[in-house]
Amino acid sequence: MEPETGTPEAGTTDRLTVDQLAARAGVTVRTIRFYSTRGLLPPPAIGPRRVGHYGSDHLSRLALIEELQNQGMTLAAIERYLQRLPGDLSAHDLAIHRAVVASWMPDTVDETTREQLEGRVGRRLTGEDLKRLEAMSVLAATEDPEVFRVDPALVQLGVRLLDVPMSLEAILAAREVMMEHTRSAARELSRLFKREVWDPYRELESDPERVERMKSLSAHMQPMVVQALVTAFQRSMKEELRDAFPEESIPQTGPD
Repeated sequence: MEPETGTPEAGTTDRLTVDQLAARAGVTVRTIRFYSTRGLLPPPAIGPRRVGHYGSDHLSRLALIEELQNQGMTLAAIERYLQRLPGDLSAHDLAIHRAVVASWMPDTVDETTREQLEGRVGRRLTGEDLKRLEAMSVLAATEDPEVFRVDPALVQLGVRLLDVPMSLEAILAAREVMMEHTRSAARELSRLFKREVWDPYRELESDPERVERMKSLSAHMQPMVVQALVTAFQRSMKEELRDAFPEESIPQTGPD
């Protein structure tokens, strides 16, 4: 068994042991071994004393596998899905794929203890951290002070924001801007789909089975729209940052 089984501190996702990776991903070590033998996970980097170290890309890949399983995909289908992805995808790229997959999943809320949550995110959470996460709608308190209702789609993002040098007020203001504009985009895209696709189709076809197929099409379009929005936003953000800080070296925010 590999050493260093404790909870890793923030910023150490590039040197996780298999036990730490399992705790962060919410799976068992046996599951990680199994995925590795099936080729779903790349091999770890081998360090001193032949200890394998895993990184953020492994963590993101496990999160993507979890989303695909929640969608009802079999292990064989997940293997085929992952095989079609480029081999050099970064943790950021994998996170985008997970977001696209999660976009057609129903909203879910998990109940978890504080200890389980800390193990999942890989860091200790102070009382102030929990308040900030609750303000960001990442979690909600329950009658038990050690149990929280957690939005699994937001928890990793929320924890990353804890280390951003921004005030809680600024984070909440940014969230409000995002919510306002994403609602507006969703509203306009829905109107466009209804006007250009749904209404003309219903005028031509009154067969209930065809209408059901159109509903299915609209549901399957959602992840494609999400991916398009993510890509467009990444490119727009890069352009805005270049204009705002022309003399600075702007960090990468995603693929072009």
